[in-house]
Amino acid sequence: MDTRVLLRVDHQPRVHGQFRWPALRALPRWGVLVERVLRSQRLKRLVDVTVAGLALTVGAPLFLMVALAVGFSSPGGLFYVQRRLGQGHKPFGCIKFRTMVQGADRQLRRTLKNSARLQEDFRHRFKLKNDPRITPVGHMLRRTSLDELPQLFNILRGEMSLVGPRPIVRAEMERYGKAMDQVLSVRPGLTGLWQVSGRNNLTYAQRIALDLRYVSRRSLVLDLVILWRTVGVVLFPKDNGAY
Repeated sequence: MDTRVLLRVDHQPRVHGQFRWPALRALPRWGVLVERVLRSQRLKRLVDVTVAGLALTVGAPLFLMVALAVGFSSPGGLFYVQRRLGQGHKPFGCIKFRTMVQGADRQLRRTLKNSARLQEDFRHRFKLKNDPRITPVGHMLRRTSLDELPQLFNILRGEMSLVGPRPIVRAEMERYGKAMDQVLSVRPGLTGLWQVSGRNNLTYAQRIALDLRYVSRRSLVLDLVILWRTVGVVLFPKDNGAY
């Protein structure tokens, strides 16, 4: 809200060029203070650590069930760690539950080599809509975003935030162009505007626009709205663009 609106006091007498009620003059300063608090990175970090810690504690049984499902569904490790770019261009290992077969990176090269259509799809999205490497359990985890639960550890380590821009790999940097520095001025998020606005159903340009919109308008209120919408996406994953 523009706090200057609060100063529109019609037909009020002035005394020596000042409002009769001096307290009104303090409203803009209070508005600025509230805005600074809502945009405070220290407050955001406190919320991140508190919520991530509680989620890992309360959600431990769910975490264990997902881990068992991944372990029994196919050979390979429980987790997949991929190098992503964090705040200030600093790389970090983004942790997810494994949703693909073992050796998926090598299989991707073979898959793309044999299909021009898949090459084009991957070039535009950096993902394949009908990826043959995804396990049956992996499809379910991606659909519900449960594969991203281990990123709560990234949050506790200070590499990610609950809400923020989409964490990207280095190969995507050229897509962002001049917007790259602005997007990486904050921590990437476990969720964000992209995740609650259609995910992979969006064009790449729309993803970048949503990341930039978040960075320019970020606040605690916006984070809470995105978190609330994320709950809906997880509970009702139909056509949420996740694959």
